[in-house]
Amino acid sequence: MEMLQDSYLRAVAAAAGCTMAKPEPDDGIDWLVTHSSESHIADCQIDLKIQLKSTWTSAPNPKNGFVSVNLSNGRLKLLARKRVTVHRILVAMIIPEDIAHWVEASHDILQLRHCAYWRSVTGVEPSGEEYTSVRVPTTHIFDDNALCGIMERVGRGGTP
Repeated sequence: MEMLQDSYLRAVAAAAGCTMAKPEPDDGIDWLVTHSSESHIADCQIDLKIQLKSTWTSAPNPKNGFVSVNLSNGRLKLLARKRVTVHRILVAMIIPEDIAHWVEASHDILQLRHCAYWRSVTGVEPSGEEYTSVRVPTTHIFDDNALCGIMERVGRGGTP
């Protein structure tokens, strides 16, 4: 599942004109994505920390309007910090349970199934004893346009 998520993120980052780096060792953040532009006000290079999560318990485009993923309370506290120099987002991907349905290829398209959604969890407090279920709205599809918008907002000194 991790490799499929990484591939999804790589495709989105490439289409958005971003570069990626994987923290070694993993300290609670899966990827650091960077976008360079002279139009950024805060700095010409904007970084974004990304935590990937996946689930197969939700169907594609859930009717309830969100996908839920469980985060350890320690991980949530790291992602939810209010005072940061590099913003953080959670990217939740719905993946088919059957690995045979993860990828489909033809002469003109390569599809990764299903979809990923994003949200900032800044300020979210843990609610479970060890884990917290975090809802990620399906209106926030994580694609190259969304990533460009996030980087543009952060580049102007705002939040994701």
